[in-house]
Amino acid sequence: MESLYVLIIVLVAIILYSVFTYFRQKKILKTLTEEEFKAGYRKAQLIDVREQKEYDGGHILGARNIPLSQLKMRLGEIRADKPVYIYCQNGMRSGRAAQLLHKKGVKDLYQLQGGFKKWTGKIKRK
Repeated sequence: MESLYVLIIVLVAIILYSVFTYFRQKKILKTLTEEEFKAGYRKAQLIDVREQKEYDGGHILGARNIPLSQLKMRLGEIRADKPVYIYCQNGMRSGRAAQLLHKKGVKDLYQLQGGFKKWTGKIKRK
């Protein structure tokens, strides 16, 4: 019976953390439709946070690849004074990347709604 209480407490904690993270991301990161994303990304830093292999398989024209797994080490490559447009495959990693960038002083953050898998614009393959 006691282990059931522990399990319930753990599940409640996970749910609360997930809800907190979701609302925090919504506050620091603006999600844009593809049209809105296309309208602004050329005047910003366009960052693909997927892994190198995914990027090589196809990416938005003009995007720089800084995988989420390397972002902490490569923060110096991103300017805090310019807007940052980020995307990943479906939106999960770009949310985590935004939290890390926001913590390091980047305030103007945007992500592509639905991620790269929903992108219909021009792409480049390596």
